[in-house]
Amino acid sequence: MRLHRISAAVAAAFPVCVVVGLAPAWAQGVALDAQLKPITVTESRSAALDPDLPSSTASKTAQDLETQNIFNAEDTFRYMPSTTVRKRYFGDRNGNIGGRSFGVLEPGRALVYLDGYLISQFLGRFDAPRWQMVNNESIERVDVLYGPFSAIYPGNSIGTTLSITERKPKGLEASASVKYNQQAFKEYGTNDSFDGNMTSARVANRLESGWWGSMGVQHQDAFGHPMGYANTTRGTTGQFGAAGAGTAVTGILRDKDANGVDRAIFAANSIDHSIQDTVNLRVGYEISPTQEIEGRLSSWTSKSTVRVQNYLRDATGAAVWGGTVNDGGNSFNLGSLASSLAPSLRDEENRQLGLTWKTKNTTGWNASVVATQYDVLSDVNRSTSLIQPIADNGGVGLATRRDGTGWNTIEVQTTYTPVRGDFGDGHHALTFGVHRNHYTLINSVRDASDWRTNETTQNQRYSGETEITALYAQDAWKVVPDVVATLGMRLEAFRQLNGQQFDKSLPLASQNQRYADRDLSATSPKLSVAWSARDDLIVKTSFGQGTRFPNVDEMFNGTKTSTSVLVNNANLRPEQSTALELSAEKLWEASTLRVSLFRDDIKDAILRQSDTTVTPTTTLNTNVERVLTTGVELVWQAHDVGVRGLDLGGSATWADSKIMDNALAPATVGNYWLRIPRQRYVLQASYRPNAAWSYGANYRLAGSSFNTPANTDTNPDTYGGISSVNQLDVRADWKFAKSWNWAVGVDNVTASQAWQAHSLPQRSLQTELRYRM
Repeated sequence: MRLHRISAAVAAAFPVCVVVGLAPAWAQGVALDAQLKPITVTESRSAALDPDLPSSTASKTAQDLETQNIFNAEDTFRYMPSTTVRKRYFGDRNGNIGGRSFGVLEPGRALVYLDGYLISQFLGRFDAPRWQMVNNESIERVDVLYGPFSAIYPGNSIGTTLSITERKPKGLEASASVKYNQQAFKEYGTNDSFDGNMTSARVANRLESGWWGSMGVQHQDAFGHPMGYANTTRGTTGQFGAAGAGTAVTGILRDKDANGVDRAIFAANSIDHSIQDTVNLRVGYEISPTQEIEGRLSSWTSKSTVRVQNYLRDATGAAVWGGTVNDGGNSFNLGSLASSLAPSLRDEENRQLGLTWKTKNTTGWNASVVATQYDVLSDVNRSTSLIQPIADNGGVGLATRRDGTGWNTIEVQTTYTPVRGDFGDGHHALTFGVHRNHYTLINSVRDASDWRTNETTQNQRYSGETEITALYAQDAWKVVPDVVATLGMRLEAFRQLNGQQFDKSLPLASQNQRYADRDLSATSPKLSVAWSARDDLIVKTSFGQGTRFPNVDEMFNGTKTSTSVLVNNANLRPEQSTALELSAEKLWEASTLRVSLFRDDIKDAILRQSDTTVTPTTTLNTNVERVLTTGVELVWQAHDVGVRGLDLGGSATWADSKIMDNALAPATVGNYWLRIPRQRYVLQASYRPNAAWSYGANYRLAGSSFNTPANTDTNPDTYGGISSVNQLDVRADWKFAKSWNWAVGVDNVTASQAWQAHSLPQRSLQTELRYRM
């Protein structure tokens, strides 16, 4: 078996960049075809692992995805092995990824690509991949690669690499869909339904002249359920306020927080209504049967309005927003919670450009260039500390802008594929590449005389840049007929530069601060040996080291609000992963089973540690000297089980992730790492009795985990906790006429409650009408 290879000619990189107008600093884009077979191990199809791949993989085709409820692009990865997608509500713009050895608040350990163009941001802790750049109509397949075992991928691959492939037209194509989702949500004083709709369309064509193109549009209008609650916990004295003081109200609710401390709830906040629009344009030209060029332009805009639902009512039934209140048992001062009772607005406009040139020789040498530029054209978050009734009429606040933030990427590769008959003992399949990236952060906070519109003086400003330049080589060497050894090496040079901050609240002499530039380097060796023990059994051992350099946000961003302070750290050490995996895959006629043992030893893990005992809450960017994760992963799939058209599959992951060394907090040694479930299970069933009908049932179970390195949050089943997830999703799809499909699905059939600090969706009904020409 062999790799498909796409490579890049270094000399071609510079004219290509000039054509698309890219700056001379680039970032992580990669020709993924160099690592993925046309068919890899899937969740619902029997297929052999390509022994040249140095890591385990999982994949789904567009047909596989038809039996899942998909509202946004991140839903396509919901049931992948050892993968967590933190989708908090429909319309969420922060769907972060978690993997075998990292949680969803460590976005720097996951790479997400769209046709080889990076859509992972690495610009902030809550900056999820830009899933919004994906047109749902165009998805052809999705793939997951685990661990830092390939030299082809940047250091952010020390966790998981996700790839989305869009369909290229073979002729005239057109499709469109309309989706409607309604969630019934009941928690604390909220008992309501939250709706969302998605309209998407795509038209594409390929001409005999070699030109092809596609245009996709997408419009989403969604209401999210509450993401937070205005609350207070018992103080250090163990008491709330004395009874009898202030206005008598109803609606104060009591529970215990994630640490088991008594808590009072007053209102639901962060209730988001977002309207998002995406436009995708792709144009390609087949220069010859073995050479092709392609360009892409994607635009995404979002308008978000965040509101508050107040639970408190006085004797007349009027809402109470301020002052001292009591419920007959205790009194509470709402003045300290004003910012939790405030609305906010956010407008975003993003653009991504991309260009790919590649050759497609079946054997021999190939070349490719993949370049992309992602620009945050406009991003303003308007906030206030005024309670909602006052804020609705204006008042002072802040405007936080990230205009000008973004990244540029280029990846150049060249590969050699032996003639099939010549790929015998001692023959080599080679990959060589050059990679360079550049990230820019600009985070500007200005005072606003009217928080909704008028910006005045500079309050804070944080900015900085990072660059990575890398050289890599990989060789799939067929040592003997049944053994392929894949050897790789990645050399990386990292620069941080132009780090600055301004803080008006500091004394005049120290308001401006500049951070010293810094240069680091890393060497990451890789080795994988795949043995075809029999025609139906593949055994693989993989070793890899990877270095994840600090993100520009982790080093330079340091915003302050009335309730929280984020302290940046320009001297963070890079994360270094030493990973091992031993896997065996057994193939039967219509099924496959893979068992993987994995070990990931992370040195200098980057962690944001918060001190919630002080006001405002202070969060520090720090290094944890060592975190060790060991585990077992099973992936099983079977086709036509018992009856034709019935497919079954699933996965199970058991992981033990512990803090082994933490100089800043020695008491945490031996504790569990953050947001990694100790067990995760997925069961999937799909049934296609005929060409008109298909049915799907998908079940996932994940254990609870901790949100703090101290592991004091032992009450996970509440707002603020990291609870278990126990969810069954079902779907039925009916092709009722030529080119027309209608589908109905239910996510979370049992309305099971779950929390990833924020509340996760409860039962939701989704219906979809689709047209395909």
